[in-house]
Amino acid sequence: MSAPRLELALAGGGLSLPEDGPIAVFGARAGMDLTALPQDRLVVLTGFRPDHDAFTAAGYTTALAPEGRFAAALVFLPRAKAQARAMIAEAVALTDGPVIVDGARTDGIESMIKALRARVALNGPVNKAHGKLVWFEGGDFDDWAVSGPTPLPDGWITAPGVFSADGIDPASALLAAALPDKIGGRVADLGAGWGYLAARILDRPGVRQLDLVEAEHVALDCARANISDPRAAFHWADATLWRPATALDAVVMNPPFHQNRSAEPGIGQAFIRAAAAMLRPGGRVWIVANRHLPYEAALSAAFGNAEEVGGDNRFKILSATLQSRQARRDRVT
Repeated sequence: MSAPRLELALAGGGLSLPEDGPIAVFGARAGMDLTALPQDRLVVLTGFRPDHDAFTAAGYTTALAPEGRFAAALVFLPRAKAQARAMIAEAVALTDGPVIVDGARTDGIESMIKALRARVALNGPVNKAHGKLVWFEGGDFDDWAVSGPTPLPDGWITAPGVFSADGIDPASALLAAALPDKIGGRVADLGAGWGYLAARILDRPGVRQLDLVEAEHVALDCARANISDPRAAFHWADATLWRPATALDAVVMNPPFHQNRSAEPGIGQAFIRAAAAMLRPGGRVWIVANRHLPYEAALSAAFGNAEEVGGDNRFKILSATLQSRQARRDRVT
């Protein structure tokens, strides 16, 4: 993924960086091209585990949270408005030089530019590839800052930018209500988010351990605040790569299915394949999904079976039992 607006701004577009000092990068995604910037001065700030691991593997300095002061900051705009404002407020508070904001039109860059112009003198914009880049120095953004996770009216703790930050996700609520009382002793919640579904799993009798696997560090922090049960273990990990120490009795999931704004069923399909690798023979997976998502074939391929066990007009609840290797071989032959 290229960064054409940044390249244009630095190559004659009027943007210049301080000659020395660290540069903070907020919101960069794996595969994004940062070669227009001096790599040895960059600190890539991300709590999303796949992005964190990708930039670390590429030789960048990565961190969950900023430390100290920065000579400049670059903010790649996220989709969530509150999260975007919080990122900019944090960048301004920690930066002695320019704060650069880059975003696509679909990520709300136009409305963000309007909001920024009401507060500071903006440079730019640089227009390219269906987006814009602007930069500025200073300004008062204290009212945009977020001090940490905040409680919802019903007591759950969430944070800007996490999935279903404004309340309980209806698909997760539907799945929680459909889970059997005797789900098993060893269970994992893949893509656990801020912990609602995990809390409902722990209500089931017989659950001895529950692994919450979540790639967003902020969401996992919220889950820790929401769940104090000693049976719960929290894992900051890519759910498609994480594996338990001991094979599980059940896996429960409401997997993400968007990449930026595009539906990407491959993410959920990867979750399904990962679940099959975590379960003991006879273990069961439970998944909730929008009705248009094609997960049945992935379940049949990984488990040897798939059935719809509940749902409504918007969502379907699918389940499958992991067959033994011999049973799967027999089915194929």
